[in-house]
Amino acid sequence: MQREAYFDNAKLLFIFFVVFGHLIQPLKNHIEIVDVLYQWMYIFHMPVFILVSGFFAKGASDKGYLLKLAKRILLPYFLFQLFYSIYFLGIGKTSWDITLYDPQWGLWFLLSLFSWHILLIGFKKLKPVYGIPLAFAIGVLIGYLPFIGPSFSLSRTLVFFPFFLIGYWLSKQQLFKWQTVNKKAVAIGILIAVFVVSYVTPTIPAQWLFGSHSYQMLEATANGGLIRAMLYIVATLMVFSVLLLIPNKHYSFTSLGKNTMYVYLLHGVIIQYGRQANLLAVDHNLDTLGLAVIAAAIVWFLASKWVITFTQPIVEGKTDYINQWWKERKNKRQSPDKVYQYQEKSS
Repeated sequence: MQREAYFDNAKLLFIFFVVFGHLIQPLKNHIEIVDVLYQWMYIFHMPVFILVSGFFAKGASDKGYLLKLAKRILLPYFLFQLFYSIYFLGIGKTSWDITLYDPQWGLWFLLSLFSWHILLIGFKKLKPVYGIPLAFAIGVLIGYLPFIGPSFSLSRTLVFFPFFLIGYWLSKQQLFKWQTVNKKAVAIGILIAVFVVSYVTPTIPAQWLFGSHSYQMLEATANGGLIRAMLYIVATLMVFSVLLLIPNKHYSFTSLGKNTMYVYLLHGVIIQYGRQANLLAVDHNLDTLGLAVIAAAIVWFLASKWVITFTQPIVEGKTDYINQWWKERKNKRQSPDKVYQYQEKSS
């Protein structure tokens, strides 16, 4: 699929939300504006990131795609599960957790991403008018099963799958057609309204926004389904509001959007060290601007050419970039010799 500036801009913005959200998470109980921002972002930032992932799953019916998918997703999962287990121990975390069924940090996304492609095999046979409501119904009802939780990322897989399915069925033409001035104005209004409501109402427990726990664990056995259904409605409105506001224009940073998986897998190295070393000792609302700059810098660094070059073997199981780097380095070493030989012949 030909790359478009719109989707790279979208992925870059959404991965910024992910990094920023993880960066401010320990501070949300101490800084008022951080608490509001955290709740506001977590309602929609993973659903919209997942929707875009579903959009790029349109080749899911290709021959041999499951094998390729396992290599591209499950292999990095196992490698990073081991890496983070050792790394967390090395920076002073007291627990040693090497279990494959309990994903470290944000690695649940890889397990869920693989599972969403599996679910797509059956759901793409249903018309979207039937399949999407069914996926939302499963996401609501699954919370009533107390034995389904964070293990193997099963709860999150089923709770967030509707957004992956919407992304699969969403066409580029539909998305761009909706980007009118009036609809953008409504989108801005929705995002502002949710932010204001988040500011003036009691904070939603973060566990509701993670999608990883049963209603019993959330102490809402009776009305858990209603709460999740309402969150689905708000999240869907916010997801499409954000999508309508993404610019379809190429900027100097747009190309970084193709490397968001690297940022997702690697940003835990920086942020977890910062948490463990207590480097983020801030306590003022204005400090949030500095944290946003730090989050943007982390995204830029981890999506940069140098990081991609040397981490591609464990993230993608390829050595394309490092081979190219070595070839360029070799050519630079040889070029002075060639110039010297040419001068000798000329003399």
